[in-house]
Amino acid sequence: QVQLAESGGGGLVQAGGSLRLSCAASGSTLRDYSLGWFRQAPGKERDFVAALRWSTGATYYADSVKGRFTISRDRTKSTVYLQMNSLTPEDTAVYYCAAGWGKIASTVATTPYDYWGQGTQVTVSA
Repeated sequence: QVQLAESGGGGLVQAGGSLRLSCAASGSTLRDYSLGWFRQAPGKERDFVAALRWSTGATYYADSVKGRFTISRDRTKSTVYLQMNSLTPEDTAVYYCAAGWGKIASTVATTPYDYWGQGTQVTVSA
């Protein structure tokens, strides 16, 4: 069992601005897990944003965020971060942290992920 708690969203950021989301994990060692970020805009499906393989740090990104977003981890804090730069209104969504066992970081599907955080709202104004 892995418990995930996101933080860092909830406010309003202007287009072109930056925001960093955090996801603190607890309950299990993350060595064999992949951690990912997904987002869901109103009326749309939950989409892959970025993920990393905890043991190696290998990272994967959706094309829409490459060059703007960076996923990283702090092993000592069991925390994964999503640094978001050059934000646009199209980035407005609820952002979810997720954890799944195994080498699933390269997949964009939600189904391999077993554990999800509660989500944090990111709103970008034009």
